[in-house]
Formats: sequence, structure tokens, C-alpha cells
Amino acid sequence: MILLGSTGSIGVNALLLAKKFSLDVEVLVAGKNIVLLNEQIKEFNPSFVVIALAEDVHKVNHKNVRYGEKAILDVIAESKSMLVLNALVGFLGLRPSLKTIECGKKLSLANKESLVVAGEFVDKSNLMPIDSEHFGLWYLLQDKTIDSMTITASGGSFRDYPLERLKNVSIKEALNHPNWSMGNKITIDSATMTNKLYELLEAKWLFDTTKLDAIIETKSLIHALINFKDGSTTAHFAHANMQLPIAYALKTKIDEEILKPVNLLEVGSLEFKEIKTNRYPIWEIKDYILNNANLGVVLNAANEVAVQKFLASKIGFLDISKITLDALNKFSSVKAKTLDDVFLIDEEVRSYCES
Repeated sequence: MILLGSTGSIGVNALLLAKKFSLDVEVLVAGKNIVLLNEQIKEFNPSFVVIALAEDVHKVNHKNVRYGEKAILDVIAESKSMLVLNALVGFLGLRPSLKTIECGKKLSLANKESLVVAGEFVDKSNLMPIDSEHFGLWYLLQDKTIDSMTITASGGSFRDYPLERLKNVSIKEALNHPNWSMGNKITIDSATMTNKLYELLEAKWLFDTTKLDAIIETKSLIHALINFKDGSTTAHFAHANMQLPIAYALKTKIDEEILKPVNLLEVGSLEFKEIKTNRYPIWEIKDYILNNANLGVVLNAANEVAVQKFLASKIGFLDISKITLDALNKFSSVKAKTLDDVFLIDEEVRSYCES
């Protein structure tokens, strides 16, 4: 396989499974964590390596190292592997997703932004999502008439904080997720609930429906529910571990234990909560964004800028949602007619939010 984002949490888990399944890793693409990348190179012996920065090339223990976005696209096209796992973070992941599809390769997609910003233009016929929620929905689908779909949220770092404390929370507090160990960006997005908006948009494109909602399930054991026309509901239970969706994205059919089963007697009870706008202001646009999915590019660009500002201590936590909501109001009438438009809108929104 070709692994984009090898040093992140999805990438590290994907390599554990590649080893378990004896999969050949032809390409490793990483950012700036050269120490971990060198360990991965030693163990998996890829043919190609791509990193973010030219100045780090000499630090990489490999004879065939490239750098930059164009190099990622080139190795996707040049490599023999017909499977690409895209675990890049942010808008950067879109072009590699498009290149993978263009080359007729299977896309195992952990990069949420590809569908959030350009779902209308992404061919989903050879795509497998790597996300516990979408994997759960896919797993539950039956040949029965569906009424609606529900995904779950953990509630993020501040689900139990007093509301009056939210405006002064620290970066360290925001990055302290109660259930998952994830990268900085997705952990902040979980705390604002923007990540769940992304997942609803992804589900809209993957399953061709806007009858979608989300609720908080505090233990992250139920990931998805499908509500059928007959009034019944099925739920997908699994421990909070990304190896299960990754395993199916790599192999499609799994006949061995990937995770320990959930022991309901040990769990004892589950708690469900409504996602309320006084704690998660971004949630006020949930229905609006589902019915105007073309604005996903605005949502993502504004949020990426706002999260970077927060992590750089330039704004407070609640300002992340304020900046995003302001941008959605400012650019409410934009509509990408082509893929090129997506990139132009992204640039314009970022420029507005930076200023």
C-alpha cells in the first residue's frame, strides 16, 4: 500500500495492521516527525519516502526521499500499489485523494476534508472511509428501508466543564480528550463539535441522505445507529480503537479478532446527551450545512485558520466557532461549479479569516 500520513495515529495503527496482514508498504509519506519515520523505514523498507520540508531530507535514512505536495501526487501515480490510505490532516489531503481516484486506485480515506470540501466532485465508487462512525453505518446497512442515521460524539474535552469557564480554557486543557488519543487538530475539532459536522457532511456524501443527526455517548462504545422505517434501531458497538475500520479498509473481509469484544456487564451502563448550542455554538448550523453541503469548503477553511490561531495562542477557545460562523455568514452564497472553484474559494476564505 501507499500510506499518506504514516507518523500520525491512523498511520501508526495502519502499519501495525500491515505487519499483521503481511502487507507490503511501498510508500511512506510523513510530515516533520523524522525520528519516527526513520524507525518505520527501518521496519517496512519502502521504495519511496516523501516528507514535508526540503531542509529535512538529509535527516531521512533512505536513498529515495522527496518532499512537498507535488511529490505526494507523483508517487501515487508512479507506484505499483493499487491501495492508497490517505491519513493526511486538513485540506492538504484533497489533491492526493483526487489523484488516487484519477489513477484508478482504491482510496482508504481517513482524510475527512476530502469529502467535506469536495464531496460533490469525489468519485466514491472505489472509496472506503476510515472513521469509526462511517464504518459503523456501513457495517449496519441492511436490505431494509432506512428512515435515518445517527452517529455519536464523545463530547470532547469540555463536555463536563462549567459553561462560564470555556472562554478561558487553555490549549493543554483543549487537547486533553477523555476517550481518544488523536492529533491536535482533530482533538480541538472534537472539543468544538466541528469534527461531528464534518462527519455528518461525509455521511451525506457517502450514503446520499440528509436524514442525519448526532448525539453524545460518553464512553465511545456505540459509534453509529441506523433507524429503520419499521421503528427499530440497530447500533454498532466496538471499543474506542481505530484498528477495526482500518483493518476493513485494508482487507475488506476480516475473519479474525481485531479488537476484544465489548463486555456489556463490565460496561454496566451507557449515558447519552443532547448536543446543545450553549456548549457547542457551531452546532446551530447543523441542519443548514447538511442542506447546503457546498459550504463545506467554507466551513473547513475557516475552521483550519481558527484552530491554528488558537493553537498559536492568538485567540480564545470560543473564538474558533465565532470565526467559523462569521465566515459561513460572509460566504453563504458561494457555490463551487468545478474543482478549481473549490481551491479558489478555500484561498479566499482563508485570506478573510486571517485578516
